[in-house]
Amino acid sequence: MATRTMGDGGWTNPLRDPRDKRLPRIAGPCSLVIFGVTGDLARKKLMPAIYDLANRGLLPPGFALTGFARRDWDSQDFGQIVYEAVKQHARTPFRQNVWDRLAEGFRFVSGSFDDDDAFDQLAQTVQELDRDRGTTGNHAFYLSIPPGAFPVVLKQLARSGLAQQEGEQWRRVVIEKPFGHDLKSAIELNEIVNDVFPEDSVFRIDHYLGKETVQNILALRFANQLFEPIWNSHYVDHVQITMAEDIGLGGRAGYYDGIGAARDVIQNHLLQLLAFTAMEEPTSFSSDELRSEKIKVLNATKLVGPLEETTARGQYTGGWQGGELVRGLKEEEGFDPNSKTETFAAITTEIDTRRWAGVPFYLRTGKRLGRRVTEIAVIFKRAPHLPFDATMTEELGQNAFVIRVQPDEGVTMRFGSKVPGSQMEVRDVTMDFGYGTAFTEVSPEAYERLILDVLLGEPSLFPVNQEVERSWEILDPAIEFWSKQEKGPDPYPAGSWGPESANAMLARTGRTWRRP
Repeated sequence: MATRTMGDGGWTNPLRDPRDKRLPRIAGPCSLVIFGVTGDLARKKLMPAIYDLANRGLLPPGFALTGFARRDWDSQDFGQIVYEAVKQHARTPFRQNVWDRLAEGFRFVSGSFDDDDAFDQLAQTVQELDRDRGTTGNHAFYLSIPPGAFPVVLKQLARSGLAQQEGEQWRRVVIEKPFGHDLKSAIELNEIVNDVFPEDSVFRIDHYLGKETVQNILALRFANQLFEPIWNSHYVDHVQITMAEDIGLGGRAGYYDGIGAARDVIQNHLLQLLAFTAMEEPTSFSSDELRSEKIKVLNATKLVGPLEETTARGQYTGGWQGGELVRGLKEEEGFDPNSKTETFAAITTEIDTRRWAGVPFYLRTGKRLGRRVTEIAVIFKRAPHLPFDATMTEELGQNAFVIRVQPDEGVTMRFGSKVPGSQMEVRDVTMDFGYGTAFTEVSPEAYERLILDVLLGEPSLFPVNQEVERSWEILDPAIEFWSKQEKGPDPYPAGSWGPESANAMLARTGRTWRRP
């Protein structure tokens, strides 16, 4: 039976206490407009995530979803597209009553990005939603479109009055990466965005930050006394942050050629993971405090030189992967046979703070590697082994604390243990924690968390201007150095773990890459 608390105004519900986290926050009256609803991202991630949020009771009853694309559809056609996407990709079970209620709020506007009439029609549709669905003027605009189309769409949102906020109403814009292709272009893009939307209304999506395991870094570090005393240069030898994919780039030449692995992954995902791993404890988990600590880390981060020894890049060639013979990048459809676009990139960074001075952070990413995995591996210094001779510990590596972001989300600890028997022989063993087995509920998809945060106006997991621009400042010298090399990326066979130059990069300091 619920406890009744008497306040100045009589009975108060203790579950309404803003400090109480037992009940999830539900978005207030609002709608979402998606530009680029015909793309893979909208079909495979955004539409299913919206259904999953509705299925979990986290969207308001009058929520509306509007699609905008250059297709001759009406709202019923659009509803069928969403239905097929939900049936195929939704995480939660399909429930007809949830679908029926959600589908009542579907709208579609046909037009191109430079079509004034189409945006005027969109503005009229948004006004009708305020009247018919009770969205009260609260609308988010999701730009699931190529970065080159951002300026024209933003200008149209301003011209048509869709970006205008009045009173308690809010208008927000969601931008997918890449945020520019270097520091100069990132600054220009930020200026264009901020001309239309104030910074507190801009949500730059990095879907990695929506993953439960990334947020768990904060819980592991700051809710436990076990790790913090050794989370520093006195005990940590180095840190490896890896994002490996086993897929190639067939069909993605239009986006990827000329971009490359460093711009695509290191500038955003991996530097954000570095910031979460290395940041100091915030005074609270408010968005301002979290961002402040991340920015401090990024401001202290720099590339280690000389770059010809501390960076590596590669390009996959044909080979066997998973029992299948696959093509190299230059044989993939749409790629220039002389392409110098890297599909593997590795850099060495250091963080110039008292906690991390002298500890290298190695960041690597690649396509067509041994398996799909993203992990953060904190490798500790070796114990002196004073009571042991070499034969007792020849199979003993370094202690490691590994956070698996995907797949098989969880944490692994590697440490030495005695082998059963009469001899004192020490060998590596592991202790595993897996999200899938430790909790009875399935982790939500990253886009569920991030879309809900946009509708709630909760910006903690979205990088701000300063983070984006500082990340480009860190990475730009490596990209510029590579662009001046006559020799292209080093070849590596599909299914391997990258070029030999990446192994040599660590071998110079007596280290090796961890095999995920």
